[in-house]
Amino acid sequence: MRPRYRQGLFGRVIWRGYLRIHLIRGLENFLKISLCDRCIWLAQRLKVASAAFWCLFIGAILSSAEPVVALPTENELIVGIFPRRSPTELMEAFAPLANYLTQYLGRPVRLETSPDFRSFWEAVSSKRYHLVHYNQYHYLRSHKEFGYKVVAKNEEGGRDHISGVIVIRKDSGIKRIEDLRGKRIIFGGNNQAMGSYIMPTYILRQAGLKKGDYIEEFALNPPNVALAVFFKRADAGGSGNIVFELPFVQDKIDVSKMEYLAHSETIAHLPWAVSGEMPVSERDKIQRALLTTKSAPQGERILKSASLSNLVIATDDEYTLARKMIYEITGEQF
Repeated sequence: MRPRYRQGLFGRVIWRGYLRIHLIRGLENFLKISLCDRCIWLAQRLKVASAAFWCLFIGAILSSAEPVVALPTENELIVGIFPRRSPTELMEAFAPLANYLTQYLGRPVRLETSPDFRSFWEAVSSKRYHLVHYNQYHYLRSHKEFGYKVVAKNEEGGRDHISGVIVIRKDSGIKRIEDLRGKRIIFGGNNQAMGSYIMPTYILRQAGLKKGDYIEEFALNPPNVALAVFFKRADAGGSGNIVFELPFVQDKIDVSKMEYLAHSETIAHLPWAVSGEMPVSERDKIQRALLTTKSAPQGERILKSASLSNLVIATDDEYTLARKMIYEITGEQF
């Protein structure tokens, strides 16, 4: 219940302090739920603004937060996982894989992730991660700038390739890409998100839509794209072609009311890469560990926890088409 502080400047100052204290106390649990849920919760309870306003408000909080980085211990392998989903989900999903790597490699493994793409890329560019799982854009940029070397890629649902998609509601009235002119399209993460920005934007460009022909917005991460479109906070969304298969998404919305409007060409799936400074013998051992995960004791359970069907070998040449897409959309040459 709101305390009945006296009116005037002093009362307003006290009330703001009260809000700040309780927001800070609740932030840790609050951030465990999805962005859309946060926005709806705030809009319903505070009744002072729309959910769209709170999306912007929460995004500002998250983008200004600096992650606390622990110092690595001796011989510790730091594994970075890109913010494809919420930090809590990712840490739980990949914990079994980290435990398996600890046993296989005979050294401690620390699993890390970030709340957003900006802070994740800062960790990559500081060469913090020895082994890193990220999108194709991150890999190609880190390969060029810091020498990271790809050693494996995801296989999800038996597929080791992925495509970008434009998602819509079935009742949207949108029948073709040209119908998106002037519409609101939401993407996941930021303009470095391969599956939920670069590839879907490539679809739009191939169909003749240019920047400015539609309203471009961003959700915190790819799964929230599907939620935003479902709840009609955007007319369409850009994502990877597995978004409706994610348990998080299936738990939140009725995916039978959604559909893919268009698909991009397929590219090699999400890569795993090691530091370019890593000795070859160590790199080969880590690669063997990843590629034999499925045949290891509890291997199926380890992969299922991370929503994977396997980890398979990858080479740099497989990402040639990804390089082309990135150049077309961002102008960057990798």
